[in-house]
Formats: sequence, structure tokens, C-alpha cells
Amino acid sequence: MIDVMKKYNVSRETYDKLESYKALVLEWNNKFNLISKSTEENIWERHIVDSLQLINFITKDDSLLLDLGSGAGFPGMVLAIASQELFPNLKISLVESIGKKISFLNVVKKELELDINIYQERIENLKIAKVDVITSRALASLPKLLEYAKPFCKKQTKLILPKGENWAKEDEEASQKWLYNCEIYDSDTSSVGKILRISDLRRKL
Repeated sequence: MIDVMKKYNVSRETYDKLESYKALVLEWNNKFNLISKSTEENIWERHIVDSLQLINFITKDDSLLLDLGSGAGFPGMVLAIASQELFPNLKISLVESIGKKISFLNVVKKELELDINIYQERIENLKIAKVDVITSRALASLPKLLEYAKPFCKKQTKLILPKGENWAKEDEEASQKWLYNCEIYDSDTSSVGKILRISDLRRKL
């Protein structure tokens, strides 16, 4: 607990909210398949800290964050909980198409008193303003993610994307169709995973 609080500048109040969120995930996982049963015992590192580490890529200049394919709320809900204190002016929107997951996200929003937007919509049908930050975790390969993200991007938009061991191959495939700046960072929770910070996303002519 102390290591997490120090590393990500998390207060005791925020930590307690993350614990409450964890309890809700595990409770609902008995009814719905929110996360793999095999990751329940390691939910803190596997899901919560894996999502929380993205907070290090957010700045006070960011005002709108869009989380694509939120699922059970990783990373969007975790970032919303942490941002309440660290970035109180950041408005976070979560997008998910599956009804039971939307029901869960709305319960978390109400229980933890979070000021966030939750959209039940397919990403390709979503109509919202362009944003400063886009996140997504375990939704799709990088080429597909960039396709999803482009309508919500302005020149300064940054995409913060945790990727697994195939990240280099996905980057190579994406670069055949897209131009972008990509900074690569080690993951705090995976020896083979990386976090891609993508900006200036453009289609190749």
C-alpha cells in the first residue's frame, strides 16, 4: 500500500476509494465476467496498478480524457478515482458498448461519487468533442486503436496505451498506415509490456 501511495502520489483517501472499487469489481465478478477469474487474487497489480501507472502521463494542462472500451473500468475508472485529487479539473469520459458493464460502471460512479461521463455506445458511433488524452487497455491492436482514436484527436492529443509483448510488431504494422510520434516507456507491472505515448497522429497519404 505505502509503495503505491508514494510512487503515484496517492493519498490515503484515494487509496481507500481504489480499495472500494476493487471490492465492487470482485463482487460483480461473481455475477458477470468483468475480469478473468484467474486474475482476481492479483487484481491490485494486474489491473489497478497497471491502470494507475498511466496517471504519470497526465498533466495539469489536460482537461478532457477519453477512455475507449472501458470494460470494468481499466484504466478509465482508476484514473478517474486518482484524478479527483491529483487533477480535479480533468473531465473523464468512459465508453463501453456492453450493457452489463455499463451497469457496473454506473454503480461505481454513484458509490464513489465520481463526476465522470459514461457512454454506452460503439466507439465508431460516438459523437463528442476532441480531447487532450486518450487511453485504452486490452481493447484492440495498435492499428485498430489508432483508427478508433483518430476522430477524437487534435494535433496535441496524446494517446497513452499500455501494450503487451507484441507491442513492437503492432507499432510496425500501424506505421504502414499512420504517421505519429511514439515514445516508449517500461511498464511498472510487466517485464515485457510497454506504455506507448503517441502524439501528432496523422494518416499516411
